[in-house]
Amino acid sequence: MSSTTADSYSISELAQEFGITTRTIRFYEDKGLMSPERRGQTRVYTPEDRVRLKLILRGKRLGFSLDESREIIDMYDPAHGNVEQLNRLLERIDSKRQQLLQQQRDIEKVLSQLDEATARTRAALKQQTD
Repeated sequence: MSSTTADSYSISELAQEFGITTRTIRFYEDKGLMSPERRGQTRVYTPEDRVRLKLILRGKRLGFSLDESREIIDMYDPAHGNVEQLNRLLERIDSKRQQLLQQQRDIEKVLSQLDEATARTRAALKQQTD
């Protein structure tokens, strides 16, 4: 199905553009992240819906929950320069970065413990065969 106008998109067009399924888009709708217009049974997406979908997917790639993405997207306020939205985004990015750095430290610690266990096991195995 193609767009009915130059400034609207069908669900299949958005799915194809962003490399996702139409089911994914409907899931975001069910979660209240998007609310396209309806023309009969057909969903009609505006350029704003397209941008919103792009931001949802970007948030997902950054590891944000859907609720975190919604909070940031819903703060969009170009009339006031989006300062609050941008500051919240920076807070979320910093928090996510700290979480990932902690996970990285935890993984490095476990890898080190695995290396030690491997070395001890190999030494014990060598003693058994000598």
